[in-house]
Amino acid sequence: MSLDDLKLLISSAGADRRSVEDSVAKIGRASCADMILAEIVDRFDSPLSGDGDGENVTIRMVFVERGVEESRILRASRDGIQVVDPDDAVVDATISHDLCELAQLTYGFTGAADAASRRVALRDIDKLASYKKAPVHFFVVQRILEVIDRRGATGLTELAGRYGADKWGIHLYTEHYERHFARLRDRQLTILEIGIGGFADPSAGGSSLRMWRHYFPRAVVHGVDIHDKSPHNELRIQTHCGDQSDASFFTDLVAQVGPFDIIIDDGSHVSEHVLASFRTLFPLMRPGGIYAIEDLQTSYWPRFGGSSLDVNSPQTSMGFLKGLVDGLNHEEFLVDAGREPQPFDADIKTAHFYHNLAILEKGFNREGGGPDWARFGLDSNAPR
Repeated sequence: MSLDDLKLLISSAGADRRSVEDSVAKIGRASCADMILAEIVDRFDSPLSGDGDGENVTIRMVFVERGVEESRILRASRDGIQVVDPDDAVVDATISHDLCELAQLTYGFTGAADAASRRVALRDIDKLASYKKAPVHFFVVQRILEVIDRRGATGLTELAGRYGADKWGIHLYTEHYERHFARLRDRQLTILEIGIGGFADPSAGGSSLRMWRHYFPRAVVHGVDIHDKSPHNELRIQTHCGDQSDASFFTDLVAQVGPFDIIIDDGSHVSEHVLASFRTLFPLMRPGGIYAIEDLQTSYWPRFGGSSLDVNSPQTSMGFLKGLVDGLNHEEFLVDAGREPQPFDADIKTAHFYHNLAILEKGFNREGGGPDWARFGLDSNAPR
């Protein structure tokens, strides 16, 4: 499996059946099956409690492509689900699917395909009426099918809790992100989050990256941290080690994996670093992209380069952002105001501010100023 192959499969899944068939032929049946299984594993939230339902559940997944079957074994427990080597354990259920159709369900737009080829065989189905409660493997199969079909798509607040991200609980960012990101969930995106968490421990952190990966099922999520975080690398999560104040690092990164559609700055929160990252990355974003800056309370704290005394200083995060708000109306300033054009005036379409959070959208901001008669009056000789 490779990231390029995954991008190809995601892109074709958003097109038509023939495109998916061509991609599967190019990538290979086995690799496509493994990609889809990895996605199921990532999205799966186990229904097994461990209290009376603690036994493992074994599921056979069968992928059919041009009449040829590719089979894998999944083992579910209270801790999740994983791909295992075939053994002599009793298979509790078999789920069979046309591979191309399954790729469209997993990676395509919502409703891109129907599960017309799906076949489910459950052990002990003939005994169901005699059970007071359905066997646990029934619920595991239901959860797998929900994952594939993306039924009842999980919101960011629930995902933050599931993965332990501090974007809800410690902060209350998820409801604001949902407002801006919900319309983008079906798109094939390239996302960057600055700051992976866990400080110097390579294995710590990564909660937000997993939250974004789950929320955006067709996206590749990149994370940047000053510490090595490579243990978090997965097929749709890629980590990079670098300093967020280093312009050349970000320029090279965009050239390699960008442009980015969404950028979230949850890095050092030092004003100097926040502004350096924004000045480098925002111009390189894709038009229509969204740039979020978190934890702006540090703009008022001296140890982060902020100030509670000079709150409008352009050297602080909030002071700088306040200047960008004026830039939304850059064409309305009168000549004698003496305001010089600013680098981001013409490319910021919207700016939204919440508690400790700013969200900016890149877009066309050259609509033209108000008419002269409105600005100066019908008979005015004021300078234009």
